[in-house]
Amino acid sequence: MWRGQGGQGSTGRGDAPSLDHQALLLLRDFEQSGQGWFWSTDATGALTYISDSVVEAMGARRADLIGVAFHTLFALERDEGEDSARTLPLIFSANKSFSELPVRASNGKADIAWTITGRPQFDAQRRFTGYRGNGVEATERLRSQRDASRLAMYDSLTGLANRHRMGQRLVATLKAYAATQRPCAVMMIDLDRFKQVNDTLGHPAGDELLKQVAQRLQSVCEKGVEIGRLGGDEFQVMLPDVEDRGRLGELAKRIIAIVSQPYQIEGSRCVIGASVGIAVAPYDGLTSDELVRGADLALYAAKGGGRGQFRFYSSELHETAEQRRRLEEDLRDALGQDQIRMAYQPLVSATTDTVIGVEALMRWEHPEFGDISPTTFIPIAEESDLVIALGEWAMRQACAEAMTWPGNIRVAVNVSPAQFAHPNFITNVTQSLAQTGIQPDRLEIELTESIFVNDSESTERTFAAIKRLGVRLALDDFGTGYSSLGYLKHAPFDKIKIDKGFIHEVTVPGSRNPAIITAIVSLARALNMVTTAEGIETRDELALMRELGVDQIQGYIYSKARAGAEVSEALASGDWVIEPEGPAKQRAERRTVLRKIGVIHEDHRYEVMMRNISRTGAAIEGLINVPVDTQFVVDFGEGQLVVAAVRRSEETVQGLEFETPLVDDGAGGLCTRHRVAPYVLAAMGMPAVGASSGPVVALNKGSQINLPRFGTADISRTVRAA
Repeated sequence: MWRGQGGQGSTGRGDAPSLDHQALLLLRDFEQSGQGWFWSTDATGALTYISDSVVEAMGARRADLIGVAFHTLFALERDEGEDSARTLPLIFSANKSFSELPVRASNGKADIAWTITGRPQFDAQRRFTGYRGNGVEATERLRSQRDASRLAMYDSLTGLANRHRMGQRLVATLKAYAATQRPCAVMMIDLDRFKQVNDTLGHPAGDELLKQVAQRLQSVCEKGVEIGRLGGDEFQVMLPDVEDRGRLGELAKRIIAIVSQPYQIEGSRCVIGASVGIAVAPYDGLTSDELVRGADLALYAAKGGGRGQFRFYSSELHETAEQRRRLEEDLRDALGQDQIRMAYQPLVSATTDTVIGVEALMRWEHPEFGDISPTTFIPIAEESDLVIALGEWAMRQACAEAMTWPGNIRVAVNVSPAQFAHPNFITNVTQSLAQTGIQPDRLEIELTESIFVNDSESTERTFAAIKRLGVRLALDDFGTGYSSLGYLKHAPFDKIKIDKGFIHEVTVPGSRNPAIITAIVSLARALNMVTTAEGIETRDELALMRELGVDQIQGYIYSKARAGAEVSEALASGDWVIEPEGPAKQRAERRTVLRKIGVIHEDHRYEVMMRNISRTGAAIEGLINVPVDTQFVVDFGEGQLVVAAVRRSEETVQGLEFETPLVDDGAGGLCTRHRVAPYVLAAMGMPAVGASSGPVVALNKGSQINLPRFGTADISRTVRAA
């Protein structure tokens, strides 16, 4: 309604209402154009106005929306991982301006996204009266932003989080968890033999393999676990609120097992493996950098231990890494300086106890560190490309020594996958036979299942060339997951060696291992192959292997590896028969470990020597007159505490039984399932890692401290003897 007296063309004060009317018309046109819309609320947040275009998009009636709380009609659009604490009610309660908030209709009927801007309104007394605002349709723009954000945070090949996102998530998680001391574990995963597959089948096949690895990791990890690909063939897993090393070890084993199963890539079958390093906050580090560095160091140790393994971080790994670097340097000179020698472990007939062959095992007599196991230096040789030279030397040396022995006993030589795939491998075997004069059927080449990295023609050509020479083939560590029975049917093996993992707990009631061994023996007989059981140490294991029909036995029940001269002497009188010697029954494996640990009783921590350890107990030396059933807290260091009871006590030696069994540490050792955080140790008055205050340390437990209950013995003699 026009109110001016000057008529339509008046320029007096009556023009103001006409301007307001024109502004209203302009806003109506703007709404109807679809370029934007308007809204308003009262002081309680209830909707007082909303444009028709939004009402229609939401499939509602205006009367149904007016008076309804704004935050119940719309919901914030969030990027994945965005802070969920930021909500519309929280934003509206601040009574402050906001801009470009992305929202969607909460009823889900409108497949449209908007951005909204709001300004608080106040009356003359500065009392808040509500919001006025506008909105813009932004579906495509927000989708493009999300896509761009995803590209920045996720790996385009596998769809997993990338290095940047994993780093951000770990930093944020550790920061949030620090106040309440919640744990967080990190696993670093590196693929073994991926480069070989990539080089053999090409980069497109390598990309497809990485996609399948990502899918397998997602299938084996529980909900709430963050998985990322850091680049290349390196993956990371973050496990919030997990510190149970038993659980972590089992997950690592499942990851290794599932990643190691064969893949079908572009019609070719290929096999890789995985190594895993694990670190847990706050025990192994408080910051992201510390935790990742610890997991990387543990991964390095896992790869150094032979790959296909996992390791937990420990402070000792720093020293181990330095020693490994030193060993790699020294290994380059070891052959030329005659530090490498061969030892031979007998392979014995299960029915007659007669030695029918030996397995050649390399030993390194280091001038400073003494005898070094091949499980330590062979992985170093593989990474430094020294394994070919070592393998060629071992083949010649074993054949040459076997020729000096009486009789025609066979010698088995281990060949690494890298040596087997080397172009000069058959030449090396041929030259070893010719130079030493050994009969080809006296040489047995042992290969692990990892040679089946793919069904390449070169593998079959190498098999055929070996058989033309008359050399025997044995498949070592059978059953570890690389080979398929279908492929085994065509491979010309003469022997299957049953992996010692199937021997572990084989005599325990309820174990499925006897059934598995029975199946392997039946398979071998059907394929006209001999079977060997490795790692036999006890009489009950030997009896069961005989009952199951295994042909040959290898293990400490008969003999450790012997020098070539001892083999020659044993064969001099004709048949070499060894009477089995060993414990009657398999028991929880007890490892000899001579090192200082702490035991806590009442207000005192005693320093003792641990002589051996198993999952369920340990033997210690250093305390005098300790009654049976005495309760101790055993301190293995680095927050590893376990409650134990004395079950046997003789003078200065006590046998302890743990309240909670230890778990596998991935390195052939044992560790506690849980650890005590550093700040708790400090509150208990425990000595720092590596610190020692003499044989007895009084703990801080208040002003009342009792006298030590037990006397202490001098354990320095035990240390010197070790």
